[in-house]
Amino acid sequence: MKTLRAILGIETAPVSHAERVISAAGGFTGILAIFLVSNIFLPIGSAAMIVASMGASAVLLFAVPHGPLSQPWSVFAGHLVSAVIGVSCAMWIPDLFIASALAVGLAIGGMHYIRAIHPPGGATALTAVAGGAEVHALGYQFVLTPILLNVIVILVIAFLFNAPFPWRRYPAWFKKIPAKGPYDQISHADLVYALSEVNSYVDISESDLLRIYNIATSRSIDADHIHISLIKLRHYYSDGATGDNWTVRQLVDEDDDGKTVIFKTIVGPNVRSTGHVTRQEFANWASYEVEPENGGWKRVER
Repeated sequence: MKTLRAILGIETAPVSHAERVISAAGGFTGILAIFLVSNIFLPIGSAAMIVASMGASAVLLFAVPHGPLSQPWSVFAGHLVSAVIGVSCAMWIPDLFIASALAVGLAIGGMHYIRAIHPPGGATALTAVAGGAEVHALGYQFVLTPILLNVIVILVIAFLFNAPFPWRRYPAWFKKIPAKGPYDQISHADLVYALSEVNSYVDISESDLLRIYNIATSRSIDADHIHISLIKLRHYYSDGATGDNWTVRQLVDEDDDGKTVIFKTIVGPNVRSTGHVTRQEFANWASYEVEPENGGWKRVER
């Protein structure tokens, strides 16, 4: 099952139910405002097509408000350059199929070069070509109304809606949460070099990447071994290692006096193997307790 999740790319990062509800409410608020604005300038049928590209923007702005793809420059410039490219292709290329494909391809290239990658921009470029006669009749006015106006509306909604939640404040630089940790000496140049080695666009900001790294490494360094009294039958424990060496064992049995325990390796080297040690040896090995959650593992706070 874990391999299947990896193949399908199913996200396993833990997100609270409250965060999911807030994201959904933000999407509702943003799209309602976008739809009303669009409907002022275009008939209902064409407006619905334009809302589709803004709906994709709403997913980014309200579900991942701190991602680079969601920041104001990406949203603003990504939509506008894509709209200009789309209208130009619609006006100068008579073949609908070629114009549509070229509009999306050029929009992707344009967004790359101006450092404003925003995936919904591709839908905006496509709408300019395939939106029908009413959209074509607007010409380059399409860039201003409804696209520019819709972009301004959704950015304002994103700013106002996320403002009450300190961990979600938008844009990302409004989120004043320090990235403290033992590895704060990692420089901007180090991160730029690492990302250049990846050689692919990574949708996480430098500050968030550093903060995640510091939290993870600090927790690993500061982890204490579990007291022997907290080792319980049928529970899962990890050694706190990193990478492929990270191990999870389940305590599956114990002797009558509880001094010797039998464990099974669930994750890590020698997976599915079993062993027996004293309870104190197991406690010395275990850094913290974990429990299964959404196909992954969650640390149990003591």
